Amino acid sequence: MKKTTVIFFLLCTIFLNAQSNKHLFSKDPIINLENFQKQKIHFGFYLGFNGYDFKIDYRNNVPDILVKRSTGFNVGLVSDLRLQEYIHLRFEPGLYHTKRDLYFPNSYFPSTPNTNDLLREVNSTYIHFPLLVKFSALRTGNVRPYLVGGGSYTLNLSSNAKSLEDNAEGRFRMKTWTPNYEVGFGIDIFSEYFIFSPSVRGVFGINDELIRDKDPNSPWTGNIESIKSRAIFINFTFH
Repeated sequence: MKKTTVIFFLLCTIFLNAQSNKHLFSKDPIINLENFQKQKIHFGFYLGFNGYDFKIDYRNNVPDILVKRSTGFNVGLVSDLRLQEYIHLRFEPGLYHTKRDLYFPNSYFPSTPNTNDLLREVNSTYIHFPLLVKFSALRTGNVRPYLVGGGSYTLNLSSNAKSLEDNAEGRFRMKTWTPNYEVGFGIDIFSEYFIFSPSVRGVFGINDELIRDKDPNSPWTGNIESIKSRAIFINFTFH
């Protein structure tokens, strides 16, 4: 995720430098798309990256499960409803793909485990449905920072929730739907023909997502109180 963050700031810097040549920060800048923000409704799309993690709570004091994260990708649509000059309501449905590896300690198992028992690969494809409120600051030239927050529901297409197999057969199962809350910030950069909006958002799962194994003493799920998703979204929106 560190590489993704570097890419995020690099792209923002390149875009800002390119726009500065067009008087983005000059004393008397050329105001681009001056009336765009007065529209009642407008639409756009976004592309981006994500870094998903798990917050794991345990019933007993044991060594932690190691979660290895990877960088995933996002793609989606944006619909924006202007409620007031500085407040907008946004719906940003999207497709999110990610992968997390769970490494279980040897001490979780009553006897020496197989190598395959120590690792569970959690490949996730999500349909994400966030409803957000955007609070914009005053526009300065062709730049307008904003804060955003709200709630969302996530549909996990790779949950294995209906599978009759569990971890004893190598199947890690999670619940299909997850509620979340989200907070973040971004910048609207008004170019000559469109608005470019890089943003960073934190996403926090509210409920336990784990489906436990049939065996109540399962080494994979028996000592887990809850598993909740945590994620960082870096999106580049065009509208």
